[in-house]
Parts: sequence; C-alpha cells; structure tokens
Amino acid sequence: MAAAVRIRIQEADFDLAAEHAWLAASGAGAVVTFTGLVREFDRDLEGRVEGLFLQHYPGMTERLLGEVVEEACRRWPLCAVVVIHRVGRLAPGERIVLVGVAAHHRAPAFAAAALLMDYLKTRATFWKRTDTDRGSRWLDLHDEDRRAAARWEEPW
Repeated sequence: MAAAVRIRIQEADFDLAAEHAWLAASGAGAVVTFTGLVREFDRDLEGRVEGLFLQHYPGMTERLLGEVVEEACRRWPLCAVVVIHRVGRLAPGERIVLVGVAAHHRAPAFAAAALLMDYLKTRATFWKRTDTDRGSRWLDLHDEDRRAAARWEEPW
C-alpha cells in the first residue's frame, strides 16, 4: 500500500491540528510530527531576531521534496506523510515547517520524520535570511546539520 502524501510550500500558516488529524485518519498506530519555529535570538549574530525571510526555487523544491518522501517510503512502511514549508517573511515564534509521518509502529515513524527533517535542513532549495537588531545575514548550513544528515547517506 502506498502512503498518502501531502507536500506544500506556502506563505500562509498551517493548521497543525488538521494536519495531525489527517495523518491519524490513515489507520496508523503512530503519528510523529515536528514543527519548526522562528527563533527569537540569532546565536551567530548574537542579536534579537526581528524576522526571518525564506525563499525557494519553485518547481524544483517540490520535486526534490517529493523525491525524499519517496525515499522515506521506500525505507519504511509508512501510511501517510505531510511536509509543509513556509516561505516569505515570518516573525519570531511563527511556524516555519511541519514534517508529519504516520506508520503502524513508532520506530519507522520516528526514523522517517528524522530523515525528512535532516533533508529539509541540508538539501532542500530554501534560502533563509535572518534580520536582527544587529543586522541581517543569509543563513549557512551548520556542521551539526551536515552530521545529522550524513547518517542517512546511501546511494538513492
């Protein structure tokens, strides 16, 4: 059975409860979700965040997200997957991303959610600029994100 999949890139916020209900309705025994939020403090600029600006490469980003969801479904028996990533200007505390996975058991749900989030941080075609009270900068990939994603490496 193929997993039900929702992939969206949007400016508007998402309804976390509705997405969770959709995942739970898949007949799964486990639902794992991760929601990323705009931080209030930038550790590199050492400043209070005033906003985060996100942009992406339309068409390519959706295709790449689809490929990684397919990979997660190949590795684990999943019932449903949702990936929502916001773009545009976001304020501190706002939701940026939702990764949700439904599976019959918790282990594949946790593993698939981790792979999807690690991919979003390291490979997806999103660019982020943080605006703080001490200036603005485009965000670079952190070494800990590279190390987290490396655990999933295998030829796709």
